[in-house]
Amino acid sequence: MNLGPTPINGSLNPLEKQALLRIARNAVVATVEGRRPDSVDLAAYSERLRGLGASFVTLLHSGALRGCLGSLRPERPLAEDVRQHAIAVCASDYRFPPVQPEEVPGLSLDISVLSPTHLLEYSSPDDLLGRLRPGVDGVLLRAGTFRATYLPKVWERVTSPDEFLGMLCRKAGLPADSWRRDRLEISTYTVEEFQE
Repeated sequence: MNLGPTPINGSLNPLEKQALLRIARNAVVATVEGRRPDSVDLAAYSERLRGLGASFVTLLHSGALRGCLGSLRPERPLAEDVRQHAIAVCASDYRFPPVQPEEVPGLSLDISVLSPTHLLEYSSPDDLLGRLRPGVDGVLLRAGTFRATYLPKVWERVTSPDEFLGMLCRKAGLPADSWRRDRLEISTYTVEEFQE
């Protein structure tokens, strides 16, 4: 009995990465030009791209962040997940106005394919600091209805794990020192990242 796509593990090969970048670029250009982006013909892609996957699509304009949207849970085929986030990042990242056609030539794409998240067990704030792997772990923070995540590349902008956690708390709408005062639910994940 075929239950549909299942998550596929393992690294993407260079052709699969290029295919995802092409899907994302075509979706961005069509969306910004006001056209309906082409649908993804899953039969044309590898098993890895047809399998369930979670991704983030990041737009950069002249090297500066222009938008970043994605999902943490694999709920649709990876190729379609990338397409959907490429469409959404053009207009739905609340931090930025919609991308305009004149910006397209200066845009570059970065795709992160996520591993499953794993709950991080820790006994104290200092233990939490010691369990995080700077530059490797993406981190998902939850506290009641508050939630935020940072991809591993955010580590490049910080000097220490406590600064990283403070920024993540603020992103979630919490005081920066919440990770020291409160018992937060922390999960980690890794990514396979590639760019145009």
